[in-house]
Amino acid sequence: MAWNEPGNKGNDPWGNKGGNDKGPPDLDEVFRNLSKRFGGKGNGSSGQNFSSFSLIIILAIALAVWGLSGFYTIKEAERGVALRFGQHNGEIGPGLHWKATFIDQIYPVDVQSVRSIPASGSMLTSDENVVKVELDVQYRILDAYSYLFSAVDANASLREATDSALRYVIGHNKMDDILTTGRDAIRRDTWKELERILEPYKLGLAIVDVNFLPARPPEEVKDAFDDAISAQEDEQRFIREAEAYAREIEPKARGEVERMAQQANAYKEREILEARGKVARFELLLPEYQAAPDVTRKRLYLDTMQQVMTETNKVLIDAKNNGNLMYLPLDKLMKEKTATPDLEPKPQQNVNSSSVSTTRIGEPLSGRPSRDDRTRQGRD
Repeated sequence: MAWNEPGNKGNDPWGNKGGNDKGPPDLDEVFRNLSKRFGGKGNGSSGQNFSSFSLIIILAIALAVWGLSGFYTIKEAERGVALRFGQHNGEIGPGLHWKATFIDQIYPVDVQSVRSIPASGSMLTSDENVVKVELDVQYRILDAYSYLFSAVDANASLREATDSALRYVIGHNKMDDILTTGRDAIRRDTWKELERILEPYKLGLAIVDVNFLPARPPEEVKDAFDDAISAQEDEQRFIREAEAYAREIEPKARGEVERMAQQANAYKEREILEARGKVARFELLLPEYQAAPDVTRKRLYLDTMQQVMTETNKVLIDAKNNGNLMYLPLDKLMKEKTATPDLEPKPQQNVNSSSVSTTRIGEPLSGRPSRDDRTRQGRD
């Protein structure tokens, strides 16, 4: 039976033994009952003292709990945004801090990590072709307060701005450029367009990098575009190989030109020096010839003959001694050995001196009288 049902007497937990509901009990009466249970006398003054002491203890415990609950830590890579009664109260650096609970609010934000947002889709190019593109935007938080409160969701705003910038740039470029050589230009243009869109919103974000992933044509024409891309890559490779070959040949050609120029200069200097030497020798020989013409003429003749005979293969003998001469044709043997090295050399030949082409010593090879004989005959 419930304590407040009719007929239930003496079971009121608030001490209303009459069974009549007279409202909530008096707090002093409750404390007096508690004091009696813990050994108190239950008089009015002791209950009042116990009530004040208990309240002080409760307030002290509540104050301690409130103070301890205000300690918090901001990590090294984070910055805390402080709000006091909902109003911005500054930025908190890393470390251990204290805040007034129920008065201040702290929102930690990671400002050092680099985050990324992907964007992709099928888009229409300026030449009315459809291409599938993918983009990855990397960003970092610069202003934690602007990131939290300048927009409802800064990440969603950045995602929509990225999609808008990418579609704008793709719509102003041709499909061939998007798939081949114009990818870097598209990446730069998308970066600039994205920063232009985000500037008035002041989201507190900084774009670190924009990665334009390889675009893909529709599956129906993918093979043809792959062949075109391969051909363009081959073209660039051939151009680089030709440039490398040119860089290799050009220094050799320049070296050859320089070598030929040096040889020409050396030949020129040699000829000039030889001519000057001949002139100097003639100038020195002229006074001697004028002083002793016969001696000088004889010496010049002998020097000339010595120079000529060193380069001929003629055999000169004295015609006054008519005897047999052992002649070994070394010059012919050397020629035959060079022409047919397998053949044996011919034996030595015993030839008569009359059969050998002889020339009298002191006579010219042609058989004509020498200059001295002609001069002597003229004098005679």
